[in-house]
This record gives sequence, C-alpha cells and structure tokens, in this order.
Amino acid sequence: MSNVELTIEPNSKDLGDNFVVRRSLPDRRKRMVGPFIFWDHMGPVTLVKGKGMKVRAHPHIGLATITWLFAGEIMHRDSLGNEQAIRPGEVNWMTAGNGIVHSERSEVEEGSAELEGIQLWLALPKEHEDVDPSFYHCKINDVPQILMDGMKLHLIAGEEFDMKSPVPVYSDLFYMFGEAEKGRDFNLNLKDDFEGAVYVVDGSISVEGKEYGKYNLIIFKKGSEIDFKLTSETKFMVFGGEVFPEKRFMWWNFVSSSEQKIEEAKIKWKNNEYPPVINEDEIIPLPES
Repeated sequence: MSNVELTIEPNSKDLGDNFVVRRSLPDRRKRMVGPFIFWDHMGPVTLVKGKGMKVRAHPHIGLATITWLFAGEIMHRDSLGNEQAIRPGEVNWMTAGNGIVHSERSEVEEGSAELEGIQLWLALPKEHEDVDPSFYHCKINDVPQILMDGMKLHLIAGEEFDMKSPVPVYSDLFYMFGEAEKGRDFNLNLKDDFEGAVYVVDGSISVEGKEYGKYNLIIFKKGSEIDFKLTSETKFMVFGGEVFPEKRFMWWNFVSSSEQKIEEAKIKWKNNEYPPVINEDEIIPLPES
C-alpha cells in the first residue's frame, strides 16, 4: 500500500512588481500538512538595481512565519521595532499571534544579486492563536546540523533525529533542509498524529519507484513513513507536524480557527488600527474581496 497521499506542482503567483513565487500550499486538494498552511518558493531570480523584491507592510494574525534563504538577503521590519537582515543558513521566525505588521525588502544597491528561498506559514494551535506577537532570529551557527553518510540536514525548527532547534515553536513539528549525494536514502517514521512531506528544491528523488524533479511537493499519509531515494545530487525540504482537530480559515494574510477573528482583523487593518512598521512608509491595502 502506498504511503503517498498526494503530489502537488506549484502555482505561480505574482507578489507585485513582477516578483513571482511558486506556491504549493494551500492547494484546493490539501489545505494543510500538519500545521504548515502556506508554502512559497521565491526565485531563483536575479534582482537588479531599482528592481528588488518589495513586500510592503501588511498584517498577520493566528500564524507564525519562517523564512529560509538559499541565496541573497532580505530585510525584515515589523511593528515591534525589529529590523533584521536574513542571509542563507539563518532563520527568521515571526509569531503573529493576536496581530503584527511587517515588511520584507531585498534591495540591490549596485549591479545585480541572486535571491532564492522558502517562506512558509504555520497555523498556531487554537490555545496560542492570541499570544502576543514576537520575532526570533537564529544565527547560522545556532542551526543544528545532522550529518549522515553523504547527507547533511539543517534542523530549521522543531525536533527530529534526537536534536532540537532553538527556534521557538508552539506545536509538535519538524522542518529541515537537506543536501545529499546521488544514491542516498532518506527515511523517517512519522508519529501517529503527524502528517509529513518532502519538497524538492533542486535535483530529483524517487518515491515508491516514481521520480520527482524540482518544485514537486510529495505529501505522505498521516502516521506513515517518509521514505525516498536521491536520484541525483539534491537539495530538499522535509517537514511535518501534528494535525490540529479544528478547521483553519484563511483569508489574505489572516489565519484563525474563528471566522469572526478574521473579520475583526480585516476591519482593524482597513481602519489603520495596527501599529506602524519601523522605517517603512508603504502599506498593502486590504483587498476588495
């Protein structure tokens, strides 16, 4: 019997100024994988002077964001007063909780620069949806590394393989970046209440005899086994976590187990009731629908 629940090829989304990302979650067939509710792969793209990545100030509730870069640099600014650059190998974790506003920019002063990375959202457990917002930056040397024969894993968040990331999390999960040689095998048994998945950043893998190339997301059944072979030198993300008992609603940048809280957040943003972002004077207005 197959352990694979679903495979997803991403949709392209324009974030504005012709900056396009590949979006794998949410999908109409699968809204979440454990607490992971949103998955964007930005780049690889070459930015030039005057045409950097510009994500103007916008609000969030009920979720946490994680940013991980393969190339380039992004400046994070938020309504708590944080102003933090992130570079490859580092982690930015932002807990929205009861409400935060942030912006993200990747400016090019001279010449050109490459940018590539993954940004995702995790829904917060119902009992933590209204926590105060916070921000955590993890330096490259503080991200645990798991070394196997021909394979290196970076434990971005959560716990796995008897190691724990210092990044604060609110539910039981794991999130790793892997680099492996051709011919290596990856195997991980999911907990009974866990869903899990692997995303191919570059290269290719074989799952149950079927080969998948870059940008494919392979989702495994709850409580099963994540098992694949590297059919080329490959970079991949592997992640999973406990499944929440309640449904999650998502509208624009808001996530909640309560539709009413999303409506309240919409009104609050429309009425300019959120605090401003440090050193940022541009905002994204509330969508019309």
